[in-house]
Amino acid sequence: MKALLADIGGTNARFAAYAEGRIGEAVRLATADYATAEAAIAAAAEQLGCEMDVAVLAVAGPVLNGQAALTNAGWRFDEGELAARFRLRAVRLANDFEVIALAVPWLELDDLMDLGGGQGDPGSAILVMGPGTGLGMAGLIDGRRALVGEGGHVTLAAADDRDTAVVEALRERFGHVSAERVLSGDGLVNLLGAISTLEDGRGHPAKTAEEVVMEAERGDALAELALDSFFGFLGNVAGNAALTFGARGGVYFAGGILPRVKDRLLASRFHRSFLAKGRFEAYLAEIPLRLVLHPDPAFIGLAAVADGWRED
Repeated sequence: MKALLADIGGTNARFAAYAEGRIGEAVRLATADYATAEAAIAAAAEQLGCEMDVAVLAVAGPVLNGQAALTNAGWRFDEGELAARFRLRAVRLANDFEVIALAVPWLELDDLMDLGGGQGDPGSAILVMGPGTGLGMAGLIDGRRALVGEGGHVTLAAADDRDTAVVEALRERFGHVSAERVLSGDGLVNLLGAISTLEDGRGHPAKTAEEVVMEAERGDALAELALDSFFGFLGNVAGNAALTFGARGGVYFAGGILPRVKDRLLASRFHRSFLAKGRFEAYLAEIPLRLVLHPDPAFIGLAAVADGWRED
């Protein structure tokens, strides 16, 4: 079986061929450069230059009844229509963090960075989450069954007076303030805007997450405050999710933002915020926290889906 694998997010879509247990070199396309998913898949297939029997596509959005839409872009997907369009035997859609969760058991030690915590319980559920274009979240049970939800869109909670002021500022702009409103690329910019308004009322020129990080590295005080707030909210949301999932097996952080700021993350108040759950601090203290450094963990999970599909 020859499979087309794809990891499709709101900013980038990456494609690779998979055959005989080997994942080929990935082709990366900008989502904004293509009006539809079909156009991007056709372009990727041409660049890969090989025939495919099936396709396994991970998409950054909910998958329901063989259909999906990107939460942060205009692409839509239908398994049956895609199979017919590209003359494939079958197409399987999966949530992007579902396949990252499925990849975790196959990651090597060098693929991970320790962010604190204890030994946990290897037999318990794990949680995978991470900020990128959006905020993804999924669980893994028994090392093989993924549990997928839309945890990035839960209502953001404030842990202290400073968080409350930030959330209030964001509520004036957005109405409902989800976790994704701060824990994503746009979310980091949203945080900087809210903090700048609270500090001096003048705003800040940084318009992208990359610019916020660069300004923080240059010593910009407001950008540093935004990153500190970002890490605090990340720990708070992760602690809530770990308690909800019962993720005693560990919490794994993926996505495109955190590896870029891993040293700041490690030195931040992130872990303290994760633990700050009153009577359940000791429960959370035993949970191992890991940052995924592997550049393409989704392809590992996609390959696992393709292999399981073949066995079925």
